Amino acid sequence: MKKSDIQLDDWNRILWGMAPPIFFLEVLFRTLIIYFFLLVMMRLLGKRMNGQLSITEMGVMLTTGAILSPSMQAPDRGIGLGIFAMICALLYQRLTTLWGFKNKNVEMLMQGTTTVLVRDGVLDVGELMRNRISHQQLFTVLRTEKYYNLGEVKRVYLEASGLFSIYPEKEARPGLSTLPPNVSDTSIHAIQREVVEYVVCCNCGKTVEKKTHPGPCPHCQVEDWGTAIL
Repeated sequence: MKKSDIQLDDWNRILWGMAPPIFFLEVLFRTLIIYFFLLVMMRLLGKRMNGQLSITEMGVMLTTGAILSPSMQAPDRGIGLGIFAMICALLYQRLTTLWGFKNKNVEMLMQGTTTVLVRDGVLDVGELMRNRISHQQLFTVLRTEKYYNLGEVKRVYLEASGLFSIYPEKEARPGLSTLPPNVSDTSIHAIQREVVEYVVCCNCGKTVEKKTHPGPCPHCQVEDWGTAIL
């Protein structure tokens, strides 16, 4: 396209492009064929494509999206090339999965590893920062699973797929509240009670016996204390 062909008031070109009207029928035909092969490819990739995707599966999906668009819309691009590229992406995914199955190091590199975010009711603040997860994001997940106090939680794992796995304590202990701090509805906070014998670090949830001046937290070195709740 020449520079002189670009006119800001050329709505026919902006809306419909420069292809002849008959090409719209071809787009319908191209889309039907590509859609059929996409369904076949999704079926071959397996049931996990309907669930939480791994890194390699997400890569295949993004690659497929980039492949499909020109094959459906560009009049100078053939469908066969797009289908061939989709088959290549499928083969790459199958080969990397097989390679990871035979080599654990490759599997960890391709799929990622599990990370501990909460251990015995205490946050691993460093892991939260490395995984770019805020306190309130994690607390939202815990509240959704009806954990309103970190003392109720034995472990929280961030799985390689991005999902959270939560394992409860056998018996709840005093800890840091997971309720939103700015909620003024007292009926919500009424489900908890303060345990005045303990104080809790508001940064990591470390619970210690109450003292006049607790000093910095022994776990995260931050001096920000509040009353533990149960």
